[in-house]
Amino acid sequence: MTVTPQDPAPGTGAQRTAGHRAEDAATRVGPAPAVSLEGLAKRFGEVAAVDGVSLEIADGEFFSMLGPSGSGKTTTLRMIAGFELPTAGRVLLHGQDVTGLAPFDRDVNTVFQDYALFPHMTVGDNVAYGLVIRKVPKVERQRRVAEAMRMVRLEGYEKRKPGQLSGGQRQRVALARALVNRPRVLLLDEPLGALDLKLREEMQIELKRIQQEVGITFIYVTHDQEEALTMSDRIAVFNRGRIEQVGAPAEVYERPATRFVAGFVGTSNLLSGEAARAIVGSAGTFTVRPEKIHLAPAEAQPAEDEVTARGTIREVVYVGPDTRYMVTLDAGAELVVTEQNLRTTSTEALAQQGRAVRLIWKRHHCLPVADGGPVVEEEHTA
Repeated sequence: MTVTPQDPAPGTGAQRTAGHRAEDAATRVGPAPAVSLEGLAKRFGEVAAVDGVSLEIADGEFFSMLGPSGSGKTTTLRMIAGFELPTAGRVLLHGQDVTGLAPFDRDVNTVFQDYALFPHMTVGDNVAYGLVIRKVPKVERQRRVAEAMRMVRLEGYEKRKPGQLSGGQRQRVALARALVNRPRVLLLDEPLGALDLKLREEMQIELKRIQQEVGITFIYVTHDQEEALTMSDRIAVFNRGRIEQVGAPAEVYERPATRFVAGFVGTSNLLSGEAARAIVGSAGTFTVRPEKIHLAPAEAQPAEDEVTARGTIREVVYVGPDTRYMVTLDAGAELVVTEQNLRTTSTEALAQQGRAVRLIWKRHHCLPVADGGPVVEEEHTA
């Protein structure tokens, strides 16, 4: 995340900001980022859909914007595309300020969840549409359409109509139509949201393969944590119009910066107040992932580098590969423990309900987190 330095020297904020931008441009080593957002904001009346987002996305990166409905991720994507004008801040593509440019004047393409294919056109004509508008010669159009169809593994489907394809195939056509224009940045707005789970998982792998093959920057909007963790080089976690954390998938999952990130990205246990003081020995809020906790007999003793808490299994949920145990602690909190069913049957797992246990986990797996904001539950358009 980009942070604009504060300078105590005299001069207006606008003058100082402009000076810093000029200095940054002059001293930058290597190519400019594919996308730079500088203090980006968007208000709809009294509602701040995006509130001061600053961010740099590297060329060739698969970057995901992750967050619940109403967190600002889609509005941010639409400002990069040019479909929305920011209330404040700037959008730069490869160092060029495009904040006021129309969508067709930006070297980006967008893939939407609803595909937006022309039903009366063939697949080949759908893919070629942008090239026709740009008056690309016919021979070159045919070559590029064939290349795009190969990328999405739909060779031979050019003469079919969209209505003759499955949902996954239509999504591939939409992707081919975007790629055929050779944008430097491809924006994807929840493109797999309409697909069933199995097909969505297959398309996640395909999208990552295609991105690595073409080598262009993908900016991907999703509310699906597993989707973001699977495909991304880096993730920005949005909440209430702001970014709470930016990092590689493993960093965001293993070391969440805030209470919100810990709770939204995967499942996490939070300890605070008296429970934190009793178990961790410190005030504040701490998080520990369910799979990091070992379910042990009540009489078990921890090692020196471990944290422990006694409790009673309140509920057991058997989900096939693993079992989730809801444990009410003697210290007053409740933790979720996930264990793989390596040698445990459903009958054995369910029989654990009501049993007194000791929970044990490594001390370094219990991490302090900042408060951050709560998860937004309401449905919004942002």
